[in-house]
Amino acid sequence: MPRKRRDKPDPNFDTRSPGKKRAVPLEENGGEKVPIVTHEKFTKGMLVEVCSDEDGFLGAWFAATIVEAVGNDKFLIEYQSLRTEDNSAFLREEIDTLHIRPNPPETAFEHFSLLQEVDALYNDGWWVGVISKVLSGSRYIVYFRSTYEEIEFQQSELRLHQDWIGGKWVMPSRV
Repeated sequence: MPRKRRDKPDPNFDTRSPGKKRAVPLEENGGEKVPIVTHEKFTKGMLVEVCSDEDGFLGAWFAATIVEAVGNDKFLIEYQSLRTEDNSAFLREEIDTLHIRPNPPETAFEHFSLLQEVDALYNDGWWVGVISKVLSGSRYIVYFRSTYEEIEFQQSELRLHQDWIGGKWVMPSRV
């Protein structure tokens, strides 16, 4: 069971590419480039997904609920599947908005194709992978670039991968 994070997350850390800094969007302001403030409208009780910067969880998204706002661009969230160390309650922690996104829209999908990018439900979170083999019975082998592992999943444990960019859900290109 994952332990509570001890360090404050780095708001510029890009969870999609471990070791890289997240590009901060800029806009022109009288000839000077300044960061664009993108404030999502997260509200109490809203279901969201939260990414982690902790080793072993980079790039994973975990289901959570907004408990309350705790400052400018920070929220207290409660995970829906991660529990405290003593297993007495669901884990709560303060998260900045760069590590929170709304739940992706559900997309009905008949079957996945070879090399299609997917999110796989594994170890209580959604992990980005690629279909490396299509098996019979709605089963798939998914390859995870970050760990060089292949794991078998049922179709019900997979969803189309989508990125939350600029306040919109975007499907990745197959290029």
